[in-house]
Amino acid sequence: MKEILNNAKQWLSSTFDAATRKEIQELIDNNSPDLADRFYKNMEFGTGGMRGIMGAGTNRINKYTLGKATQGLSNYLQETYPNKPLKVAIAYDCRHNSDTLAKLVADVFTANNIQVFLFEDMRPTPELSFAVNHLNCDAGIVLTASHNPPEYNGYKVYWNDGGQIVPPHDKNIIDRVNKLGFDEIKFLANENLITYIGTEVDEAFWKASLQNGTFNVLNRKNLNVVFTSLHGTSIKLIPEVLQRAGYTNVSLVDEQAVPNGDFPTVKSPNPEEPEALQMAVDLANKVDGDIVIGTDPDSDRIGVAVRDLDGNMKLLNGNQTMCVMVDYLIKQWKKREKLNGKQFVGSTIVTTNLINEIATSYGVETKVGLTGFKWIAKMIKDHPKLDFIGGGEESFGFMVGDFVRDKDAVTAALLACEIAADAKENGSSFYKELLKIYEQHHFYKEHLISIVKKGMDGADQIKQMMVDLRQNPIANIDGSLVEFLYDYQSSIKRNILTGKDEKIDVPKSNVLIYQTQDGTKVAARPSGTEPKIKFYFSVKTALSSIEKAKEIEADLDAKIKRIIKELNL
Repeated sequence: MKEILNNAKQWLSSTFDAATRKEIQELIDNNSPDLADRFYKNMEFGTGGMRGIMGAGTNRINKYTLGKATQGLSNYLQETYPNKPLKVAIAYDCRHNSDTLAKLVADVFTANNIQVFLFEDMRPTPELSFAVNHLNCDAGIVLTASHNPPEYNGYKVYWNDGGQIVPPHDKNIIDRVNKLGFDEIKFLANENLITYIGTEVDEAFWKASLQNGTFNVLNRKNLNVVFTSLHGTSIKLIPEVLQRAGYTNVSLVDEQAVPNGDFPTVKSPNPEEPEALQMAVDLANKVDGDIVIGTDPDSDRIGVAVRDLDGNMKLLNGNQTMCVMVDYLIKQWKKREKLNGKQFVGSTIVTTNLINEIATSYGVETKVGLTGFKWIAKMIKDHPKLDFIGGGEESFGFMVGDFVRDKDAVTAALLACEIAADAKENGSSFYKELLKIYEQHHFYKEHLISIVKKGMDGADQIKQMMVDLRQNPIANIDGSLVEFLYDYQSSIKRNILTGKDEKIDVPKSNVLIYQTQDGTKVAARPSGTEPKIKFYFSVKTALSSIEKAKEIEADLDAKIKRIIKELNL
């Protein structure tokens, strides 16, 4: 506690403004328990950059932690590209303080003689990724905390390919940041180096989205679409791109259409949560909608609900949506005679293996990386002679083509409508197309549990859970022997039954995956951006006919429940 108090007292110096000093002094005077959480560590880069609660302190999002990150990034850019005029694009979402923090970040860049393209108003994250390439920038920043609660904000860093930073850049930037003192931040802006951008980039983005996300589908006007932006930035782009594509029968959830950092109509602005899309589902039932689409605040995640075989709205999970999208995209490439063995789709280690089965059936490779779209962006960069068809991850993220190098709910929304409209035109439906995939391959069912552990104690508990899982490996799951244990921290895939080890050829990460003889998978992964540990479950079986889908799904759901109970989660 003494070290924490000493760290806090450093924020009472003249380096920090009066408001910050006052906030810290009050915490010290009141012996606030909040002081420890604010100063027990420095804000770190995780899988999605920096993300945390706003406020004063080293473990908070504020002008000084973001200023220090930006100063470190500026130093690294100048070291990496000496004697080059540097350019950075900056976007921000609808969260409280995102606009002022974006301007502050811009000021620090310009104080370091780096030109800034700053969006004039909030924009979706995928547009920032697009803008980095479109404007030939050396880096990009978006101020967002994705789907976190209202008190959060964050800072995502992108490199010159439009993808989020990966090794060695991430570690190198962190090194530069950690070497800095707060008194070394250059806050004095050079306004002449700031160019405000907006409509011109929007137009270019819409054009690219339509080019990549439409497939000559007939009678788009017949598809009844319900869309909600969940108070976020997608309202800036998605209604317009759907309109331009010919989707004229689109109903907006008006109560959620106005951007608002308080997200007043939902507990969590996360399309992964069924409750978040309830208002949209209610509207779809009122207007007889065919498909519901909802996006998170920065419009990189997409939730899709469609009519099941009984005509009821069903929220698909990210794996299900992704499987239908991957299958459809590959079919379109095949129809256009563009498949020549030099294409791939991207996935992650905790995403359904059904993606691999689908791609293999068309002779297309699946590249599998760590969680986070930065790894899919890296796949594209590392394999310039291969065509990237599309890809995603279980957490409701998808990317169509490589014109954006991050989750893109804008183009994914367009693609979802194309699939639904095409299916409707041909007497099918989005959901029936999913069941056809299950029938052809296997019926896969996935489930995710997130266990939140806040603060210093929480971080220790999560660490201990992973230690226990490594030191006391699970021998069988729901009656099936564990055959393989993938430890991504040691980069070893072990055959538990034979004792044979193989090397895992992906960067190290604190992830464990158990795989049984019947194909069941259980993965454990501490979040890189939130105080939680995630457990991923995947089970599968054959589906002999679509008519048996409901029965098989119930069996798989029951199996997942047994596994969760068995593991005491």
